[in-house]
Amino acid sequence: MAIVFHCEHCGKEIRAADSAGGKWGKCPTCQNKLYVPSPDTGEELKLAPEDISDLERERQLMAETYRITQDILKEREVPEGPGAPAGAIYEMGDKELKTNIITYLRQMEGGELDEAERTAALISPYKEKVIDIIDRIALSEIPEPELSDIAPQVLSGLIRTLRARIT
Repeated sequence: MAIVFHCEHCGKEIRAADSAGGKWGKCPTCQNKLYVPSPDTGEELKLAPEDISDLERERQLMAETYRITQDILKEREVPEGPGAPAGAIYEMGDKELKTNIITYLRQMEGGELDEAERTAALISPYKEKVIDIIDRIALSEIPEPELSDIAPQVLSGLIRTLRARIT
């Protein structure tokens, strides 16, 4: 007796030998891989009922996911009217620039060259402001507290290097 079933991909009826039951094969029509069911042994397969609360929970989660996705998409919409020019997404303030300059100097002094490179890339777009802040640090008689443990000659060299890099 043959096993008769339908391909789950193309829907064509397939007949397979009883020995093929429980194995994988290819549909002769569409060539997709499919599982050949075991021959019917006459035993009744006992199935558990679907848990309605699980289905309801899944529907709620899908609805919540959809709502959150829509909220995120709405946040990304461009407001009407004139907007900021392209590329002007974030403007770093003087205080943050000074912190990044000090961080750069500390990283260079500590030999953390890769990190210093990343920090320099952050402050490079603010050329004029950076030069102004560097000059104030260089001309100050009392060094910034975060830089006070760096030898004055070393600090002076690091500042000159940064200034040359920015200009």
